[in-house]
Amino acid sequence: MKIAVTSKGTDLDAQVDPRFGRAAYILVVDTDTLEVETLDNKENVNAFKGAGIQAASMVSDKGAEVLLTGFCGPNAFKTLEAAKIKVANDVSGSVRDAVKAFIDGKVSFSGQANVEGHW
Repeated sequence: MKIAVTSKGTDLDAQVDPRFGRAAYILVVDTDTLEVETLDNKENVNAFKGAGIQAASMVSDKGAEVLLTGFCGPNAFKTLEAAKIKVANDVSGSVRDAVKAFIDGKVSFSGQANVEGHW
């Protein structure tokens, strides 16, 4: 399974970036092999608006079924939900730890955004 994790760096030992739409990077991790594809999110970091929707589209295009992040706004959440991508908010620590927690069944999926738009 492919899962997406917002990240401050480009590898599994980087810290989870708490922002979804404006995360520095989004790592797409294969949970079977721990192979990582790094998505550079620099175009969305300074976007005037629509960063969450654009980031959600990138995640969907890469085939991720789950997103692990700190905070996800309402427009991004709706876009992810429409793409049938489950969202786990309030994730922190290293990307590696977040992926392990997911594999071990220790993350809870959210039913809604956990911040307001343009947070």
